[in-house]
Amino acid sequence: MQIAKDTVVTLSYRVTDPDGNLVDDGQHPLVYLHGGYDGIFSRLEEALHGKSVGEQLEVKLQPEDAFGEYDAELVRVEHLSLFPEGIQVGMQFERATEDGDDEMVYTITDIEGDKVVVDGNHPLAGTALVFSCTVADVRAATAEELGHGHVHGPEGHRHH
Repeated sequence: MQIAKDTVVTLSYRVTDPDGNLVDDGQHPLVYLHGGYDGIFSRLEEALHGKSVGEQLEVKLQPEDAFGEYDAELVRVEHLSLFPEGIQVGMQFERATEDGDDEMVYTITDIEGDKVVVDGNHPLAGTALVFSCTVADVRAATAEELGHGHVHGPEGHRHH
């Protein structure tokens, strides 16, 4: 079976930066619903379309094809009093956007005196990635998966 719209694809994969530094060892297979359901980067999905089990692929993703360009405007300096006690660099928290439509994840990148620097960029923003994969499985999606727009696990789906 070939990868086509409304198929469930399982990939064995590895992600590095352009210098070969490991970003994700792919310890767990990536399983997604193919066909524009936003389960995988669109450029990668396009490259996988029509492939079959056993085929290998390497796709170089520029930042705009992956986690986006780094946006300096997403870095903010906040007063320490806005945070709970015991915060540390590396901690993350969600915060509603100013228009209230979405929540963004911010990472604490620095604490100095009574100031806290938070960054709303994805940790890999601005980074090109090399995605190497092998198609491990392709199957038709179930009606339930298509209705929900994502893959369900082997024991069914319980979070709806």
